[in-house]
Amino acid sequence: MRPHTGVSVISSPASDSPVPKSRALDVFAVPQFRWLFLGNVAFFFAMQGQILTRSIIAWDLTGAATSLAMINLVVAVPMIFASLIGGAITDRVERRQLVIAGQCLIACNDLFILTLLLTGHLQFWHLLVTAFLAGCAFPFIMPARMAITATVVGPEKIQTAMAFSSSTLNLARVAGPGLMGVVIAQFSTTAAYVVSVSLYSTAILCMLGMERSHSASHGQPKKKLLADILHGFSYVRHNRPVFICLVFGLLPMFVAMPFQSILVMLAEQAWQRGEGGVGTLMAIGGVGGVLGSLWIVKRGDTIHRLKLMVGTTAAFGLFLALFVHTPNFYLALAPLLIANLCASACQTVNNASIQLLVDDSVRGRMSSLMMLSFGLTPIGVFPMALAADRFGAATSITGACVLLVTLVVIFYLASKTLRNLDQNVAAAMARGAEQRARAREEFKAA
Repeated sequence: MRPHTGVSVISSPASDSPVPKSRALDVFAVPQFRWLFLGNVAFFFAMQGQILTRSIIAWDLTGAATSLAMINLVVAVPMIFASLIGGAITDRVERRQLVIAGQCLIACNDLFILTLLLTGHLQFWHLLVTAFLAGCAFPFIMPARMAITATVVGPEKIQTAMAFSSSTLNLARVAGPGLMGVVIAQFSTTAAYVVSVSLYSTAILCMLGMERSHSASHGQPKKKLLADILHGFSYVRHNRPVFICLVFGLLPMFVAMPFQSILVMLAEQAWQRGEGGVGTLMAIGGVGGVLGSLWIVKRGDTIHRLKLMVGTTAAFGLFLALFVHTPNFYLALAPLLIANLCASACQTVNNASIQLLVDDSVRGRMSSLMMLSFGLTPIGVFPMALAADRFGAATSITGACVLLVTLVVIFYLASKTLRNLDQNVAAAMARGAEQRARAREEFKAA
C-alpha cells in the first residue's frame, strides 16, 4: 500500500494558531476505511451475539452455571497468551490476509457447530473446543485490524476512525445479543448460528475488498519470532510516552471497570432488582459507550488529548460513585450512562494517542499490548468481589472509584511525560510526516 498522502494539520499544542478539524464523516471518504468499517460492523455484531448464543446452548446442554464460566474462561485464557504472539505476527506478515485467515477460522467454527445442531450431535465439549479456537484467533485479528485502520486513514484521522470503530463495538455489545435473542426467541439457536455464519462471511468479503497492508518493516530481514516479541517489550521500555499511555490506560480497566461483573449483586442490594434490572443496567452501559465514542467523533482529531484523557478518566470514577449512591433505580441510570460515556471516551483517546506515538514497524505488537489489557481486566474482579462480599457491592465500587481518582491525580502530578503528552504526540506526528515524505521521494526515484 502506498504511503498516506493526506494533508497534515500538525501544530504545537502550545501554539496560539487554530488547528483545523476535519468533519466527522470525512474519514469515510477513504474507500479502504469504508470496507474496513462495514467489516467491523458485521464482525462485532456476530462476535457479541455469539456470547449470548453459546451461553444459552451451554445451559441447555448442561443445566450447570459452571458451564457458563468455563465457556468464558476458555475464550479469555488463550486471548491473554496468544496476544503476545499475535502482535509480533501482525508486524511480520501481510495484515489483510491475517485478518481473513482468522475470520475464516471463526466462521468455520460456527459452521461446524451449525452442522452439529442440524444433525443433533452437538455436545458441550464441542462448544469448549470451538470457543478455545475463537479465543486463539481474536488476538491475531484485532491487532491487525487496528494496525490496518491506522495505515489506511493516516495520523490526521486516526482518532476519529478509532472512535467510529469503538462506537461500533459498543453498539454491538448491546445490539448483538439483542439481535441473537430475537432470532432465538422467534426461531431457534440453530437460526442464530445461521445469522452468525452469514455475518462472519460478510466480514470476510469486506476484507477481500481491501488492498494489501504491510508493516513498515516489510522487506527487511526477519528476526526469530521470540526476538520480535522481546523487541516489542524493549520498545515500550525505551519509549516512555508509549509506556506511560499503556499504564494510564490500564487504570480504569483494572481498578473500576470490573464493577460490571458485580452488577447482579449491586442491583439486588441497592435497588432490589433482579435479572431485568441487571439487563437494563448493562444496556444503559452499552448506550453510554456508544455516545462516548460519538462524542469523540464530534470533537474531531483535537490536539488537546491530555485534558480529554485525564478529565474523562477522573469523571468516570466520579460518576460511577454517584451511580451506586443514587437511591432511585431510574435516576441512577443517568450517572451510569455518563460514567460509561467517559470510560469509552478516555479509552478511545488513549488508544489513538498510542497509535500516533508508535512506529508502524511495531504497531501490531503495541496493538496487542493494548488488547492484552482487556484480557487481563478480569483479574481486577477478584479484589472487588472480595470487598463486595465483606462490605457490600456499593461500598466496594465506591472504594474503587476513590482509588481510581486518587491514582489519576497522583499519575498526573508525578509524571512529566504524561503532562507532555500533547507535545510528544505532535513530535511523533512530525517525524511520521517526514518519514512519509522520504518514502514518497524514494518511490518517485524508483
